[in-house]
Amino acid sequence: MSEKNLLVELFVEELPPKALNKLGEAFSSVLFESLKAQGLSAENAVVTAYASPRRLAVHATNILAVAPDKTSTQKLMPVSVGLDANGNATPALVKRLNGMGLDEAAVPRLTKQMDGKNEALFLEVTQKGAVLNDGLQKAIEEAIQKLPIPKVMTYQLADGWSSVNFVRPAHGLVALHGDHVVAISVLGLTAGNQTQGHRFEAAVSPVILKNADSYAAQLKTEGAVIASFAERRAEIERQLNAAAARQGLKPIEDDALLDEVTALVERPNVLLGQFEEVYLEVPQECLILTMKANQKYFPLLDSNGKLTNKFLIVSNISPADPSAVIGGNERVVRPRLADAKFFFDQDRKKTLESRISSLNKVVYHNKLGSQGERTERVGAIAIAIGLQLGGADLAAKAGLAAQLAKTDLITDMVGEFPELQGIMGRYYAQHEGLDNDVAFAIEDHYKPRFAGDDLPRNQVGIAVALADKLETLVGLFGIGEKPTGDKDPFALRRQALGIIRMLIENKLPLPFEKLIQNVLSEFANESGNNASTVQAIKEFCFDRLSVNLREHGATPQEVDAVLSLDPALLSEVPQRLAAVRTFSELAEASALAAANKRVGNILKKVEGEVPAQVNASLLQEPAEIALNTALTKVRPEADKLFENGDYTASLQALAALKTPVDDFFDNVMVNADDPALKANRLGLLATLHQTMNRVADLSKLAG
Repeated sequence: MSEKNLLVELFVEELPPKALNKLGEAFSSVLFESLKAQGLSAENAVVTAYASPRRLAVHATNILAVAPDKTSTQKLMPVSVGLDANGNATPALVKRLNGMGLDEAAVPRLTKQMDGKNEALFLEVTQKGAVLNDGLQKAIEEAIQKLPIPKVMTYQLADGWSSVNFVRPAHGLVALHGDHVVAISVLGLTAGNQTQGHRFEAAVSPVILKNADSYAAQLKTEGAVIASFAERRAEIERQLNAAAARQGLKPIEDDALLDEVTALVERPNVLLGQFEEVYLEVPQECLILTMKANQKYFPLLDSNGKLTNKFLIVSNISPADPSAVIGGNERVVRPRLADAKFFFDQDRKKTLESRISSLNKVVYHNKLGSQGERTERVGAIAIAIGLQLGGADLAAKAGLAAQLAKTDLITDMVGEFPELQGIMGRYYAQHEGLDNDVAFAIEDHYKPRFAGDDLPRNQVGIAVALADKLETLVGLFGIGEKPTGDKDPFALRRQALGIIRMLIENKLPLPFEKLIQNVLSEFANESGNNASTVQAIKEFCFDRLSVNLREHGATPQEVDAVLSLDPALLSEVPQRLAAVRTFSELAEASALAAANKRVGNILKKVEGEVPAQVNASLLQEPAEIALNTALTKVRPEADKLFENGDYTASLQALAALKTPVDDFFDNVMVNADDPALKANRLGLLATLHQTMNRVADLSKLAG
């Protein structure tokens, strides 16, 4: 078989930058997997993806011109159906063979094999291997069909009549197996060996490719294009760092921006620009955002992380004199910065407090009222939380921060840059001379905004952030706006995880169910302390917590053991989980978990609740006397450790119960004929069950 390397390229108009890397990876992987499935790639084949603003390409090593033939054994039918008593083919067998393009002459080739309890007829079939022309045609059609295209374009072909759908108009197709052109066509294009380089700086046009392996090198030298996304990204990063270092500065780190810029240029050339220092009076978050979002520049920071008036431009051209390019970019960014300064200056002419009334004109949800009404609810919740966490002073600050937290939504700056909500509120609060605790709480009440984000930096921020997220979660659950499947339009899963993180990581002594009930009471027109709503929210949040704990290394059994007890304080969950893990390592753990499960099953079968009480005078068997004695000694010790918060030691103390528990089940009949005796033994088991399950439900650890 002839093995050569393969190169396929689609040359197109500028692709959407935010999707380019995914498009390149998908194009190469689907095409290669299709060739592999058809047997056209050798086992040691290696695939490389290429993606630039104007091309998607794939290079694959060790691709066969013709795939090897495949031999397979195909079951036809039971022998009793296919052959008559004389061993001749029945009409049913002849019909089946005809359907496969064969006749009775194939009967001698049939073999008999056992198929379950019956004997069946089998035919060995040889399937011709795929030819590269046909296989690649199938592969590229499949690759195009499965591209994760953000939005499809419809455009006419050169004949003026036909039209095709693709992410952008395609103008060229290359398919080379070694130096041989593979005859395929797609999107109205026929494959050849020519492509285009850089729009302005290519040394030759078109670039005539010598073979599949010369693609990247020829594009770089003749076409002035770095075809590899990863190589281009690394080159941009190298140039950014070098240019910044020459100024004694460092570029802002932003992987998403770096990816986007990599998808915008084919031949990167990093240049240094600057703007007037007067604009540095504007909060640096505003300047950084406008430079990154609107212009795709990399702002430069000093050693303290403070923004300077210099920035880096990633140009797609490399003129001998770059002054015109630099000057043009500086002229473009200046009005953006001037707008930001104008918004900042205008916004500061009005206080945040004066904007509160305007929140009544902003709709939050048609069933939950305006942002003004929501602000009142959040304020009341924040004050209640503040009182619990730090008394009147904290409550007052939390109430003020909650009242002002959403006012920056109606400022000019946030209207232009919604990403700055909270941040601008903090700046305006500081400008007005408000307490820093309040100012930072205005910014931080949105935190954590995503997985791994920082939590609010002070107690005021914690109180307001908790209040804001709880109000959102409870309010939307109350009107039936629950997440379903993968749909979560109000990001309630993120809100729930934020609440959980704040309660746990800050060790807040706030009973979770009581929190929900208090928040529900703020919705006067809704369900109030509706038990079903409270339960639904608890289950939703516990499910989020369970997933989070498992993602951080806990086993499902350990998580279930802790959460099934419905702990009032989520802040205790990590300590309980750690205690369960330590307990699981004890030699006695497995037997005690199994015994606990057995006790639970016995108690479930009893009608009504079994009181955890024991009458010592009714104890008869040595084993039950020994268990009661052990419980009398272990229970006070375990309970004291539990009350002191030493959950690990509390569970470890239970190890002393293993032998008496085993002896009890070996030698004592719980369901005694004497009702008093039976009730007393059930009381003993209830006492044992209660003692063992204060930290976690240990039965969940049983195999």
